[in-house]
Amino acid sequence: MVDRVMIFGIVASVGALLFILELVRRRKLREDYALVWLATGGVLLVLSLSRPALDAIANALGVVTYPPAALFAVALLFVLFILLHYAVVVTKLSRENKQIAQQMAILRWE
Repeated sequence: MVDRVMIFGIVASVGALLFILELVRRRKLREDYALVWLATGGVLLVLSLSRPALDAIANALGVVTYPPAALFAVALLFVLFILLHYAVVVTKLSRENKQIAQQMAILRWE
């Protein structure tokens, strides 16, 4: 049995995968960032297509009344992972930017 939430999950996952691939093709999104998004879309698509896998995850999470709600919990978990990944990247870039600014200041002073 496939309900509306599962159909929405399938359509949203496929749409997200196609959108990510299009962004990479147009060079609007780098490949290393796209891998995280593609993994997210792929996992959500697999869970949307496989009701037994979704039921197993729902039972593990303690969601027994409405297993498709676990799909949104998994999506939220992946979004949090992506936010953490971007925070690490921004921290690294900020550190590099500070070092370059300090080197420029020293060069100008000399």
